[in-house]
Amino acid sequence: MAGSAMNGPRVFFYVQHLLGIGHLARASRIAAALVEDGFDVTVVTGGVPIRGFPGPTVRSVALPAVVAGEGFSALADLQGNAIDDAFRQRRRDLLLAAYRECRPDIVIVEAFPFGRRQMRFELLPLLEAIEAIVPKPLLVTSVRDILQEHAKPGRNEETVELLNRYFDLVMVHADPKFATLDETFPLASSINCEVAYTGLVAAPVPPSPSQHYDVLISAGGGAAGRDLVKAAVAAARMVSGAGNWALITGPNLSQSEFDAATQEAPSGLSIFRFREDFASLLAGARLSVSQAGYNTVCDILRGGCRSLLIPFAAGGETEQTFRATRLERLGFAGVLSEKDLTPDRLAAAITSVLSAPRPPAHSLDLEGASRSAKLLRERTTLSRSA
Repeated sequence: MAGSAMNGPRVFFYVQHLLGIGHLARASRIAAALVEDGFDVTVVTGGVPIRGFPGPTVRSVALPAVVAGEGFSALADLQGNAIDDAFRQRRRDLLLAAYRECRPDIVIVEAFPFGRRQMRFELLPLLEAIEAIVPKPLLVTSVRDILQEHAKPGRNEETVELLNRYFDLVMVHADPKFATLDETFPLASSINCEVAYTGLVAAPVPPSPSQHYDVLISAGGGAAGRDLVKAAVAAARMVSGAGNWALITGPNLSQSEFDAATQEAPSGLSIFRFREDFASLLAGARLSVSQAGYNTVCDILRGGCRSLLIPFAAGGETEQTFRATRLERLGFAGVLSEKDLTPDRLAAAITSVLSAPRPPAHSLDLEGASRSAKLLRERTTLSRSA
């Protein structure tokens, strides 16, 4: 356990990342805002350790790490072995021990029960432990703007049952002018506990950019990211008068693929694995090309640059496509589908969006971290005065 003690209301914040770090990054921003507001925060993580997260201002508890195994619903350890009952028992016991040690006033569970059903083996015992305490902590679920559609019958009904039985608050990290819960969760009207919108959880306004690029391309992880890297290098050769481009491959690209991209890149294309100043670079870019994940879109909206989105859609994923098409409809982005990602089509889409006017100023609320803290401060004050 790491972090320094504080004297404010105690928050126990559970977050499990399985593939990328989007869930962890959003939760970490909220946790930092809670600390800034005077809360005493313990963040419990259960994924691959990521340097810099959940942050230096919170206590942190790291459970034995799991990642998504074969067919996303399965879980594996860091060596790729499917976890067994003994592993589950150990995690469950460690989670419950951390909860009892914290003695929280508020428990926040990121995604569940809307997502993270793989973690029911430890989360259902946690919910039961919370229910057994008098006075009971305020129980909150923290969810993003757009949910993944469930194809399996009964999933949404199960979610509502758990919400209505255990939870006090659904904290939706969205601006209702952009997306509302009922648009991607069809049984929203059946939820009996409070549903509140915080605004989008964006990073703070970044410093001025140290460099300016005409085209700034950021590739996501996995096969889709590799495809974007290859297409981007080829497209940079095709666009006449392309200007100054940068491609950020991300850490998951193999060294051989990174070396190949670097060797094939034209002179106007700089390639990096990672840029800590990515958010500030967006503010100085003429065009951003990226997938349409929650945090990346928040950074783009903060930067105000033109945007071409290539939403991740493999394995039946719907979230990024919904977000990208909504942004396109509002005039904030162009969209190229993953299945259409070829060098020719990418080059044409980049040329088209570059020639379009800069997107209009938006009024979307990006202060979701601080507004989450304010919301929970109000609920804590109300419960203590009741």
